[in-house]
Amino acid sequence: MKHAAGIVAFVARFVILGLAIAFVISLIWPSVGDHLRTRFGLQHEHASVPAETSPAPSQPAPFSYADAVAKAAPSVVNIYANKVVTEQAIRMFTDPMMQQLFGGTPVGPAQTRREQNLGSGVIVSADGYVLTNNHVIANADDIQVLLYDGRVAKAKLVGADEETDLAVLKIVDAGNLPVIQMADPKKLRVGDVVLAIGNPLNLNQTVTMGIISAIGRQLNNSSPEDFIQTDAAINLGNSGGALVNSNGDLVGINTLLIGKAANAEGIGFAIPVDTATNVLRQLIATSHVIRGWLGANYGFVPVAADSGLPAAAARGAQVTDVYAGGPAAAAGIQPHDILLRLGDDDIRDPADLSRHEAVLKPGGKVELSGLRNGVPFHVMVNVIQRPPRLPASNSQGNTGSFIEG
Repeated sequence: MKHAAGIVAFVARFVILGLAIAFVISLIWPSVGDHLRTRFGLQHEHASVPAETSPAPSQPAPFSYADAVAKAAPSVVNIYANKVVTEQAIRMFTDPMMQQLFGGTPVGPAQTRREQNLGSGVIVSADGYVLTNNHVIANADDIQVLLYDGRVAKAKLVGADEETDLAVLKIVDAGNLPVIQMADPKKLRVGDVVLAIGNPLNLNQTVTMGIISAIGRQLNNSSPEDFIQTDAAINLGNSGGALVNSNGDLVGINTLLIGKAANAEGIGFAIPVDTATNVLRQLIATSHVIRGWLGANYGFVPVAADSGLPAAAARGAQVTDVYAGGPAAAAGIQPHDILLRLGDDDIRDPADLSRHEAVLKPGGKVELSGLRNGVPFHVMVNVIQRPPRLPASNSQGNTGSFIEG
């Protein structure tokens, strides 16, 4: 009996010693168990399934945007567009009937006065090209820019495009100009932080902050252009200034705001950088922008009131107006036609159709496909150059609440 007990005690001592050694080894080499199981073919089935990896944390927002401002601000200039206005004093008849028939009579010599329009601009090339808004410099006789370093320089008009409200200037008597860096428009997202830099109310260069509220906003059904909507404060004088991202790269040219007369606050608009650079290239090359045009205006396809769907749920575009003598009228396009396809491209909505139409080359033809009273149709339409100013149309949006910055 004593002999058996001695054997048990001997084995127990070696088991305890082995467990202690294994514990120490596991502390020093934690993966030894998995290594041995793999060595002897004892790997658990679930061991071959990789563990789920948690997504990498997003880049934290900076505590300050001073670096972005320091990068972009030197490229933003104040613009002073001067023109001479001639006014003639008029004496009106006291009799209302005479006023209606003859208006008034000039009194004394005509008076001239100097008028100055304020705005902002962005230097986009080292040789002095500046992007701004057309309404900032329209009809100006003399244009001067105030650079970030305090220099005042003269600028000449290279070209302007009323459709996008963009203009290109060239600084003619200053060198060593800081150039803004363009952002990748494909990386722009709703919710991105943006900074508006400009000269609001002639306070000199000012920075306001907000986010991208929406992308692809179309403010007029007859226009192919869309806008970035932002809640960064844009005021009179900000027009033509820079909207930059948190890295200080240009994402848009500030141009419009909805005023408080419309009970709006924090709704401003900027021209996207890809639109601005396309217009910039064309204005430098030819002093004007060429767009294709079919001679019709478009609206959303109507959705039944009892469908429970939003008004813009249906795909395609409905013809709202056809311009007399235009290509669409000649091809037999009628109001209320539903357009579903332009050439090889499906039509998502009116804005999508306008954008595709604008890039068509004038002088060619394109096939339009759609529905008329539910019946499919296909017609070939001539493409002509879009007129610089279209006649008034009932389908154009009400822009009375929009204020040029």
